[in-house]
Amino acid sequence: MEPAALDYRSAFLFAPIGLVLSAQRQIVDCNERVLQMFSATREQLVGQSFAVMYPSAVEFERTGARIVASLDAQGHYADDRVMRRLGSGELFWCHVTGRALDPADPHARGIWSFEDLSARRQITAELTPREREIAALLVEGQTSKLIGRHLGVSPRTVDVYRGRLMKKYRASSTPELINKLLSA
Repeated sequence: MEPAALDYRSAFLFAPIGLVLSAQRQIVDCNERVLQMFSATREQLVGQSFAVMYPSAVEFERTGARIVASLDAQGHYADDRVMRRLGSGELFWCHVTGRALDPADPHARGIWSFEDLSARRQITAELTPREREIAALLVEGQTSKLIGRHLGVSPRTVDVYRGRLMKKYRASSTPELINKLLSA
């Protein structure tokens, strides 16, 4: 008896992690896990801009610019960011990993994976879009200088936002803030 042929479409659709195929920051196709994670129907996502998955248009634009600036030579990118469920509007932490098929034109076509981190990382404070960006980069271990360069702001501006985050999370030091952000 010959083994059944591999069905790559089924593997894509039913993978345990969210998968999206994109072109020009539009969702060309996605799997069932993405639909569950974002509380969306296929019609709400396929053919739409990734912007529908972000808390704000500003975060969508900033993330797009950050992806272009941060791709490695093979076109890979990864970060933790706050995303938005379409059904409820609920915000949640998500690990996003992607690969531009053409690193010279990062948004032309890509393959993206999404992992819902909400089971181990809750959003406990109301944060502005910039605070969410800085929190995500702090968790990655970046310094104020690197975050500032990454976001196009001064390190002093990053320090002001870090201070706001420390106040919101009642942290007395950056390591304590990072610990609270990771366990929140």
